[in-house]
Amino acid sequence: MDELDLLRNKYRGMMNEMSDHLSTGGCKEYSEYTRCCGIIEGLAIAERELLDLKKKVEEA
Repeated sequence: MDELDLLRNKYRGMMNEMSDHLSTGGCKEYSEYTRCCGIIEGLAIAERELLDLKKKVEEA
């Protein structure tokens, strides 16, 4: 496991925590809901970029 895997696991853990918060009714207001969705989306984008970077590094 390299540094990129560690970072990916961190992102994935944060996404899972935020998803759990959403799915258990943790968001009491719409603004909190949209904030959580934005965080999940941002982490998913970051994870995808990380996976793309890892692939490029491995192919080089």
